[in-house]
Parts: sequence; structure tokens; C-alpha cells
Amino acid sequence: MTETAEYDATGLLCPLPVLRANRKLRELAVGGLLTVRATDPAAEQDFPAYCKQTGHELVSSRREGDVLIFVIKKR
Repeated sequence: MTETAEYDATGLLCPLPVLRANRKLRELAVGGLLTVRATDPAAEQDFPAYCKQTGHELVSSRREGDVLIFVIKKR
């Protein structure tokens, strides 16, 4: 079974959502999924760039109202 975790970064501003998500990802086993919720508009660019730099897979990103939701798979 795939390990999953969630991190609520709503209300935090760049670069905190990515930094805190990175810390949470370190706790997961390889292949684990982290769902991040963020309200900082910069997160829309930050998370894809972060995944490209680190090799983690951005499984999905979507918007629910003002909240951006990213699902990241740990490499």
C-alpha cells in the first residue's frame, strides 16, 4: 500500500509551502504521496519547479476556489 501524507500550507507565503512540503516528503518512503494545500499564488510555479529540481513527480495539481492542491510522489 502506498504511504500517503497531507500538508496544509494555506496562509503561508513563498517559500514556506515548498520548504515545509520538502520536510514532510523526507518522512515518506520512496513512492509515497504527499498532498499539499496552498493559498499562495506563487505555489502554482513553485511546486512544478521544485519537483523538476528534486526529481519528485508532480502527480497532479488543481484548484478548489482559492486553494491550490498538489499531489507529489516521492522519488
